[in-house]
Amino acid sequence: MVLLLKKILLVIVLGAFFITGHGQSWVRINQLGYTEKDVKVAVLVSKNVIACKRFSLVDAATNKVVFSGDQVQAFPAYAAFKSGFRLHFTAFQKPGIYYIKAGDAISPVFQVNNRVYDGTADFILNYMRQQRSKYNPFLNDSCHTEDGFIVYHKDPRKDSTRLDVAGGWHDASDYLQYLPTSANATYQMLFAYMKNPGSFEDRYDASGKRGSNGVPDILDEARWGLEWMVKMNPGKEEYYNQIADDRDHRGMRLPNQDTVKYAAHMGLSRPVYFISGKPQGPKYQNRTKGVASSAGKFASAFALGARILQQYDPAFAATLTAKARDAYAFGKKYPGNNQTIPFGAPYFYEEDNYVDDMELAALSLYEVDKKEQYLQEAIGFARQEPVTPWMGADTARHYQWYPFLNLGHYLGSGHSNNRNEYLSFMKEGIDRVKKRGAGNPFLMGVPFIWCSNNLTVAILTQISLYKEASGDHQYDELEAALRDWLLGCNPWGTSMICDLPEAGVAPKDPHSAFTHLKGYKISGGLVDGPIYGSIWDKLIGIKLYKPDTFAAFQSPLVIYHDDYGDYSSNEPTMDGTASLSYYFSKMQAAASDTVGLRKDTEGAVTGMPGKTVYLIFSAHDKGEGGAYIQQVLKKQGVKASFFFTGDFLRNPEFRPLVVQLKNEGHYIASHSDKHLLYNDWKKRDSLLVTKEQFVADLNNAYQTLHEMGIPKGRWFLPPYEWYNKDIVAWAREQGLTVINFTPGTGTNADYTWPELPNYKSSAQLLAQLKKLESEKGLSGNFLLIHYGTDERRTDKFYHQLETIIRFLRARGYRLERLP
Repeated sequence: MVLLLKKILLVIVLGAFFITGHGQSWVRINQLGYTEKDVKVAVLVSKNVIACKRFSLVDAATNKVVFSGDQVQAFPAYAAFKSGFRLHFTAFQKPGIYYIKAGDAISPVFQVNNRVYDGTADFILNYMRQQRSKYNPFLNDSCHTEDGFIVYHKDPRKDSTRLDVAGGWHDASDYLQYLPTSANATYQMLFAYMKNPGSFEDRYDASGKRGSNGVPDILDEARWGLEWMVKMNPGKEEYYNQIADDRDHRGMRLPNQDTVKYAAHMGLSRPVYFISGKPQGPKYQNRTKGVASSAGKFASAFALGARILQQYDPAFAATLTAKARDAYAFGKKYPGNNQTIPFGAPYFYEEDNYVDDMELAALSLYEVDKKEQYLQEAIGFARQEPVTPWMGADTARHYQWYPFLNLGHYLGSGHSNNRNEYLSFMKEGIDRVKKRGAGNPFLMGVPFIWCSNNLTVAILTQISLYKEASGDHQYDELEAALRDWLLGCNPWGTSMICDLPEAGVAPKDPHSAFTHLKGYKISGGLVDGPIYGSIWDKLIGIKLYKPDTFAAFQSPLVIYHDDYGDYSSNEPTMDGTASLSYYFSKMQAAASDTVGLRKDTEGAVTGMPGKTVYLIFSAHDKGEGGAYIQQVLKKQGVKASFFFTGDFLRNPEFRPLVVQLKNEGHYIASHSDKHLLYNDWKKRDSLLVTKEQFVADLNNAYQTLHEMGIPKGRWFLPPYEWYNKDIVAWAREQGLTVINFTPGTGTNADYTWPELPNYKSSAQLLAQLKKLESEKGLSGNFLLIHYGTDERRTDKFYHQLETIIRFLRARGYRLERLP
């Protein structure tokens, strides 16, 4: 992540030399950048009526035109602009740093490479940790530890009694806590991990403090939500929906300095609202008609949590499973929507639907219990609301159709019985949004209601999942447009995510006590987003505290302000932020070929998807097998991957054959410079090198490769195939991905000789490999064979190379070099 932000900083610093708007025209781009094979479209907008037929893509380092485009699509007036154009440059795929020139308008500088999304899914977790209640790791202090006292209980005698519900997350920049948004956030993070586990790191512990704990950080965060939800469900048919209310809005203060008191003799304890299935609220009442919208959210998050956390905590997973079943039964017993509670103001989450929640709950429970009944009930719920109603609509009430995305449709499409029906539901929603946005240059078809960014993430996610489930790529440009909107390709030219990119145009003055009072960053938070001017004009208490830097881009249609005073467009939301975790993790995985990558507990890649086997050879001071290996590979038409130390490459005896291997198309990379032992053999967490020593050794190794005309590449095989999480992280900061042999393959033991207790003969190694193939298969495996071995081993395993290749091909495997 550090390397990512440094790269972004470089891009923006370079971009400072190019004014983003000349006169009355501007070129909007995705500030984070574009992956090499991604759909790439910039948007030219002007406050004048102009024409545009061509544009240029310019190398930022040389100022030379590298691509001239004539795929230009014109649009009529939109928002603050009289002219708009979509500038297509998808065909350009060369990595680098560029800017676009269209007439007199010049874009900010941006990157094209496959690493632009690396670390982004983890980056948004910074905001989630900062939103924690009870213990807040950002402040290293506690808050709201006295929550809470019961209100609206079905048994009035229990009202005002204490119930421990401390924990969870604050909903936004106020300190209210809601079950609907928290359960949705929890499910979204669990879902993101389920889909793209290789995109998440383990750099924080369960409390949110720095230090790995053997659990990916996103699962630590999801568990924080699940543990709070368990507290909000202390007994059968006893569920709570909300902590605190709008009395919270009594001035800005940090959460650990909250002084709001809700009742006499309760101290700082806050009310926790019982789910009764009936309207609640002393002055303005909600329109609750049942419990199923909240019960379904409890059930789905508990069920998916049980599946994902089973390997980490079976006892907790069993608790979640039982609670998921109970919550689903509760929702079936009392169908209907359950809304949050207004107290002194008319604002609340006006959720009117519930069948989407029950559909997702049924499908999530099916994955736990495998009961066909769940599938039948799920399609019944789905048919009642095939399309989430906001999709294609011009407006909706606040959180009226929540969650804004029905992930149940995607899960349902994975079952053959109703697959096509579920896919048609997803497609219809996308088509409605596409039709609504077809007339503007940003293809924006999301209504600009409060929290429009959350809706944008929702439809973006639906397009991505529909494409995966159906194989239909017709919405690729719409997907790119919605993604790019969130990252700067919008009328204001700003990212909608705090500090992403940090040195770019991104929210810097959000509606938050952290920034307003203390200047603390709230990195990773997704702000509410653009809002209709007609709504903004009527909101209570909005006041801008500084001149509007986006004044030229505001319009009666839609506004956005990066100003603390605008709580409607510039307040980050916890659930909106969490909903980004899937899409960012998917983009990182897809762009860096990590979809389906297998990793070990330290974070190194140990396997890839597909029925392919990768032959990997390494060497430091032995190289007698090189000529034989090269001849066999050439004879068999196989490309392999070789990892050499700097010492090996500088040896004049070995160097010529390495050059030949390079010329023949094999992958050549580093095995370090001096073959250092990075960490203790018995105590893996104990480092034997400093970060400075590690980096210096790597730099020397890659300098030697550079002198031989060999590019740095992506993959790095550590010496001794021994490393820990720190080494993996340090390598990542250098732009490298650590790999290792696939556990169980056994071929890496070919370095042994007869006098060693762990000696394995070539016949034994070959038998072990064949046994593994027969039992588990070898798809995506990395087979490590040493390029040369100790003289005391006369039974050289590399002499089995041709036999191995023939065996693998006979079993239907492809043999390839690393990508």
